Amino acid sequence: MPDRWPQLLLGMLLPCPLQLGWIKTFDIALPVALTNDADGGYSAIHYDQPGHRLWLLSDLPGGHLSSTTLPSALSGPRHLKTISIQVPAPISQQLDAEALVIDGDQAWVASEGRRSRERPAQLLRFSLPRGAFLQAVPLPAAWQPGPEQGLESNAGPESLARLSRADQPLALLMAAERPLRQGPADQVPLLRWHWPPGRDPRRDAPLAAPHGTLRSPAGGNWGLTDLLVLHPPGGAGAPQLLSLWRRYREPLQWDNQLRLYPLPAAGRVAEALQVWDLHALGITPENWEGLSLGPELSPGQPSLLLVSDDNRNPLQSSRLAQLQARRSPRCEQNR
Repeated sequence: MPDRWPQLLLGMLLPCPLQLGWIKTFDIALPVALTNDADGGYSAIHYDQPGHRLWLLSDLPGGHLSSTTLPSALSGPRHLKTISIQVPAPISQQLDAEALVIDGDQAWVASEGRRSRERPAQLLRFSLPRGAFLQAVPLPAAWQPGPEQGLESNAGPESLARLSRADQPLALLMAAERPLRQGPADQVPLLRWHWPPGRDPRRDAPLAAPHGTLRSPAGGNWGLTDLLVLHPPGGAGAPQLLSLWRRYREPLQWDNQLRLYPLPAAGRVAEALQVWDLHALGITPENWEGLSLGPELSPGQPSLLLVSDDNRNPLQSSRLAQLQARRSPRCEQNR
């Protein structure tokens, strides 16, 4: 069933005015039952609206995609099932699954890579619900490792989002975690993955094209960990990008931000339209990596879900948080 939310996102998900910010509705540690040897290390989240459940992607070497219920006033999340996602050894010696887009009965996953032939960064396709490997798509030459070029090791791609509306042919938007070696030190690049006419998105490999860059937060050492593409209602106007950023500082300190950008055209740099400090909203400082549209908390207004990666570190935790946009009465009247 087509998801109606992409037509409402820009008008309904965001605070109005933007300066009003967000309300934290919960920030909980995921139960140990969800973070056993088969799970944890969560790097991406997807809320399935029709099924009212979560998909959680793990970046652990085993490669897993887990399905859970949402927490309620009476109980926490409950594990439903875990799917193993693996790639053949010739494709990669180790999967490092960092980003997720679910399109019907297929899952697109971005694997981060380590600047080596044994562990390349790439775009992967899996079937659902079995998790069978279907396809590996290499990244473009500019993102490949070479002398003074390409992605940094363990620095992307961390973000993958559906770029097209649900009622349009599939297109994906990928982002690196950090700038390319050959690029400006304060710009994170974007890639658009699309299928030209005559190519079947269900079977054929997509083509990649540069799609501009996002200006990184000031202060250095920030990484982009996830994206949402927000479409304006009625198809008028350009999409915007809601992005999740993190910064690590010794000893075990995390900074976390949400940043809103216009979608840049190829060759252009997008500056942040608005910045929200997650700690100021009451969100636990952690390694927040995943961002997803969430369930409606009021009619027509979806929430925002975030998940953190515990890095399998006993001093960290896998957490699930939910935010709701603050909206003035005038905004509601003009919907």
